[in-house]
Amino acid sequence: MRSKSSLYWWCQLGGWLFYGLTMVFFAFIFENKSNNIFYPRVTITILSGLVFTHLLRELIIRLELRPPIQLQRWWLMTIAVLSIIVLYSLTNSAIVEWMHLYDPQKKVSVEKRFLSNLIFDSPLLMVWVSIYYVWHYIELGTKSEIQKVKLESLVKELELKTIKSHINPHFIFNALNSIRALVDENPGRARTAITELSNILRSSMQAEKQETVPLEKELSIVKDYLALEHIRFEDRLQVEYEIDEDTLDQPVPPMMLQTLVENAIKHGIGKQKSGGIIKVVSDFRDDYHELIVQNTGQLNGNVNESDGFGINSTHNRLKLLFGGKATFAIRDTEDNMVEAVVKMPVQHL
Repeated sequence: MRSKSSLYWWCQLGGWLFYGLTMVFFAFIFENKSNNIFYPRVTITILSGLVFTHLLRELIIRLELRPPIQLQRWWLMTIAVLSIIVLYSLTNSAIVEWMHLYDPQKKVSVEKRFLSNLIFDSPLLMVWVSIYYVWHYIELGTKSEIQKVKLESLVKELELKTIKSHINPHFIFNALNSIRALVDENPGRARTAITELSNILRSSMQAEKQETVPLEKELSIVKDYLALEHIRFEDRLQVEYEIDEDTLDQPVPPMMLQTLVENAIKHGIGKQKSGGIIKVVSDFRDDYHELIVQNTGQLNGNVNESDGFGINSTHNRLKLLFGGKATFAIRDTEDNMVEAVVKMPVQHL
């Protein structure tokens, strides 16, 4: 508050002194005024300007006329401004008359001097009012933008944390189901599965601390996950990778690829009696980083986002992290495969 008050007074003093110096400059250039009347009148103009513009500011504050002004209150602001202009001109005229700061040979009545001051001083005060309101409108706009950015950042952070908090419990639930199926049937493989799960959880906990991770780390989690699922599905699950090594440093949302692979296992391979293929593709296309997860199966023309956590979370995370620059789609291909395609803008690292 003190800094704003100091800035206001510095602007007041600087503005009126600049106006006074401008008057002196032009007076000497065009009229060569050097009598004893000119400087006192300039001083009166500056001091009166400081007093009455400050009075106008106090009126604006007390009458709550600072931006944004309601349409119904513009008339009140107009009255306040016109009143200050009249008082300013009247005061200047009265002081000049009282101190005899005029040429006796060119003396005019107080009324004429008041009208003259009113005509010449009104634009000056109107400029002050314009600067004052423009300043406050700019300040208001800046504050609104800052608050908007802070709010968007807070909402984004909260939404990302909410999405992440859903990802890990969802993944753990499915992984534990896989291990439970092996405990009685094959304890040795169950122990191997627990080791794989431990590796995945360690990686996912580290990834959760960031909004994005390099694809290489995300791919490591996926490989551990598929190794775990391969124990359950055995020969029914075939895995293929087609990874462009140049894409390994590209940032991706943590656990997103793993969620899509998990979705492909649950809704694709898990529903095929003979199992099928999971294929993970990463490549650059048209200045986009394209991630594709393919699985054996068909959509049957029905993809409902509200039914799938993987679909929902992927849409939401891409929107939060990349706005409208990233896309996500699931579609059938001609060779009895379903593919989930994520396109993200290439990050030039």
